Amino acid sequence: MNEYTVIGIVVAAFILAGVLSYFFTPPVKRFAHKVGAIDVPKDNRRMHKEPIPRLGGLAIFGGFLCSILVFGQLDQTMLCVLLGATIIVALGIFDDVLALGAKLKFIVQIIAAAIPVCVGGLQISLFTNLNPFSDAPFWHLGFLAVPVTIIWIVGITNAVNLIDGLDGLAVGVSSIAAITMFAVALLTDNMAIAITMAALTGACIGFMPYNLNPAKIFMGDTGSTFLGYMLATVSIMGLFKFYAVISFAVPFLILGLPIFDTANAIIRRLAEGRSPMSPDRGHVHHKLIDMGFNQKQAVAILYAISATLGLTAVVLTSSGEVKAVVLLAAVLAAILVGACIIYGAEHWGKHPQEQKKHKNEAAQEEKNKHE
Repeated sequence: MNEYTVIGIVVAAFILAGVLSYFFTPPVKRFAHKVGAIDVPKDNRRMHKEPIPRLGGLAIFGGFLCSILVFGQLDQTMLCVLLGATIIVALGIFDDVLALGAKLKFIVQIIAAAIPVCVGGLQISLFTNLNPFSDAPFWHLGFLAVPVTIIWIVGITNAVNLIDGLDGLAVGVSSIAAITMFAVALLTDNMAIAITMAALTGACIGFMPYNLNPAKIFMGDTGSTFLGYMLATVSIMGLFKFYAVISFAVPFLILGLPIFDTANAIIRRLAEGRSPMSPDRGHVHHKLIDMGFNQKQAVAILYAISATLGLTAVVLTSSGEVKAVVLLAAVLAAILVGACIIYGAEHWGKHPQEQKKHKNEAAQEEKNKHE
């Protein structure tokens, strides 16, 4: 297959998925109203003020699936991935309509992840050996490959779901991750992944006009879990196979924002004695809103962070090992500084408010004395 044929297939997959996703969204919106899949703002975690239909992920899935069936390379592994994705989408539809329990969703997600792992042979069998005194570049996971891979898929599936808190955030971050995986696939001559990611990117971008602030429809769990599932499975197919020093870093960088936010949420909830599955208003996007940014500004900041991490991942795949390690260290340092700024600003911002509150209380007490 020559390069012009590859370019033509990639572009066609992108355009078909985007056009179909765009035109599927209005009927999906009407369907959401009909079945009662409406997101009602009933707590302070939600940023919208009016009820908005969800299920938009069904349009993303429809556009992607049609494109990949036409242009994709459908081997056994990809067919298993598509079957698992279909289960995830079906679960998301029921959840968006009926609000299913967390345990049931978790069990179904494990089943969907196990299909490509156990039937399609999609496994993380090697991992970078971080022991500097060992001559072996990799750890062979052996029997741990299956549970580790399932944990990765289920974890990323839920991580993308957790960042779906602002208009256009999850679909935009997923688009950036898909574009990054597309670029890495081209650099490593993996055309199957390049076509898959082109279709996924097109499906996301086709949905974006309806989902950017102010959103007309949400993707719901149907969309966010589907995107997380696809990004997780495709990352195993092509991103855990680089030279020893950075094989572990590339997928973690590409999916760095949802991974960081999910890890932070789990640690925060456990530290407070709550279930790691319990909802709260402590995600990164909530922190940015609390700092005074509006939705569009907060989403733009998180897009920039995701794009920076994605660009770093691309550079890691095309640079020497020494340059890769230096770049990775610089990016991690920048992430640490950014996290300190975000969480520090919130902490510092509380002090003036508390001082003002105490001052007002003291003034009221003084006034009451004189009266």
